[in-house]
Amino acid sequence: MALLTRITGPRDLDRLSPEELDQLAREIRTFLVEAVSKTGGHLGPNLGVVELTIALHRVFESPRDKVLFDTGHQSYVHKLLTGRQDFSRLRARGGISGYPSRAESEHDVIENSHASTVLGWADGLAKANQVLGREDHHVAAVIGDGALTGGMAWEALNNIAAAKDRPLVIVVNDNERSYAPTIGGLADHLATLRTTDGYERFLARSKDLLNRTPVVGRPLYETLHGAKKGIKDVIAPQGMFEDLGLKYLGPIDGHDIAALESALTRAKRFGGPVIVHCLTEKGRGYQPAVQHEADRFHAVGVIHPDTGLPVAASGADWTSVFGEEMVELGRERADVVAITAAMLQPVGLRKFAETFPDRVYDVGIAEQHGAVSAAGLATGGLHPVFAVYATFLNRAFDQVLMDVALHRCGVTFVLDRAGVTGTDGASHNGMWDMSILQVVPGLRIAAPRDADQLRAQLREAVEVKDAPTVVRFSKGAVGPSVPAVSTIGGMDVLREARTEEGERPDVLLVSVGALAPMCLEIAGLLEKQGISTTVVDPRWVKPVDEALPPLADRHRVVVTVEDNSRAGGVGSAIAQALRDAGVDVPLRDFGIPPKFLDHASRAEVLAEIGLTAPDIARQVTGLVAKLGGRYGTGDTESAEATERADGIGTEAARD
Repeated sequence: MALLTRITGPRDLDRLSPEELDQLAREIRTFLVEAVSKTGGHLGPNLGVVELTIALHRVFESPRDKVLFDTGHQSYVHKLLTGRQDFSRLRARGGISGYPSRAESEHDVIENSHASTVLGWADGLAKANQVLGREDHHVAAVIGDGALTGGMAWEALNNIAAAKDRPLVIVVNDNERSYAPTIGGLADHLATLRTTDGYERFLARSKDLLNRTPVVGRPLYETLHGAKKGIKDVIAPQGMFEDLGLKYLGPIDGHDIAALESALTRAKRFGGPVIVHCLTEKGRGYQPAVQHEADRFHAVGVIHPDTGLPVAASGADWTSVFGEEMVELGRERADVVAITAAMLQPVGLRKFAETFPDRVYDVGIAEQHGAVSAAGLATGGLHPVFAVYATFLNRAFDQVLMDVALHRCGVTFVLDRAGVTGTDGASHNGMWDMSILQVVPGLRIAAPRDADQLRAQLREAVEVKDAPTVVRFSKGAVGPSVPAVSTIGGMDVLREARTEEGERPDVLLVSVGALAPMCLEIAGLLEKQGISTTVVDPRWVKPVDEALPPLADRHRVVVTVEDNSRAGGVGSAIAQALRDAGVDVPLRDFGIPPKFLDHASRAEVLAEIGLTAPDIARQVTGLVAKLGGRYGTGDTESAEATERADGIGTEAARD
């Protein structure tokens, strides 16, 4: 790593010879494989952009010039070249983020890492440069070919092309993939661009000749120019971009630093919007990644660097349970189809696609289109299951509301990575879905607590034909089954309060989804303090079960625990249901505070926000003490209650 360790900032690249730049690229790939294999992270995408990132930082002068990435998981090389070479705690608490982070460096701009947004950012930054007269400032936006499948990218291109004199360089990082191979008409178009020469010389010669032809020359040229789309489809399909008014350069070998620098320099000097089309290889230089056809090691856990194999075998996770049940449903029901937004494997639909290749639709990174298309599929007589990360459903809220719910379409949305996900940081926590979906009339939300319930509630969801349904589950391993001891209405009772006959139980603890084991632990800690607790799992958290208010009325206090924002979440919905039913019982809701959470492990994040059994039990003990009754209201008894609450954390640790 002789060269890499000498790079403390982008301008250090200026002193390197072509041979040294090639050596640096090799060192960076070696570093990435060694570092990411120890921590996990996005390996394949970053191996593919080594030369491209070097060229960008040699041509553009960050941070004065803004170098933007879409999506941010391809920014590891950018981090290395901007002085961040400690990857020992990548994506871990106290270490560097797996995405650009303004807190880390002035060279980082976009943090959210939701795809297809970079061109909107670039458009705004370029406009700001123009308004403020910053002629020496430039904007370079790197967008993966997968992100170009998102409608927002084309909305931005339409606006960018409107200003022919506003400098902006758009780098299309074309590796034929987003996660898996990129699918759709745009992908076919880019594939043609990879193998076709330009037509500019042909059109230029024609223009010169026809302009010198009297009377009919100019009209004939206009006719020819108006028909250029058809000509370009035969000769050079870069016309797709140029018809928008965008200058096109490429395709460029994305692993040839000299060629990249030449193209980027010309684009920078052009004085208007330019597309630089670069062909790269995801996973380049690491044979296990190149040979991994599914996603070229898009994201990996801890692996052996020599073989690429996982260090430890993982148990069954939520995603695989869903994927297996989808295959069973597909065998039983010919009307069940699946939709994914460029994430067939990450959301567990690969086996379904292999078994029923004609019944799965990859819409690209286009969640809005996916939701509307699902409405059409449902109206046409099918039952679509749209599997997507919980954080990405936010992007399709209007379509869920106005296209699916308003039209009472039987569409099931399966939300993977719901709640705190941890290592991917603020933009990837799935902590808003149960809040934003509360306002959708008719929509129903299931929050399964274990694998058995996931299977059962998925089946219940696809039986609903006149309304959208949502099934949400966590990231990672699925725990053991949590059996119900009885049912009340549509709710499962997981633990019945131990009280004397005729005595009113203290706490009704409403457990949401995968937090059931934690809630049972809370109940056990409360029992040691003499606080009787009933634990219920509503299973379907929207709408609130009609049996819940009467059950709450038989307890002294209601406590809700959810892996979702407290603002407008399940706790808020239950509180409203109690008010509507005239049930005057104190309620305390525990969940995720309405703030963006830094990257760390899921357990660390939960501990930081107080969403652990000892923390919650301690607060509930104090709440019950304030109500009097068993603990009384006298000063001595209240003090004893406080001491009991303070001791819960110690007892939990001892147990």
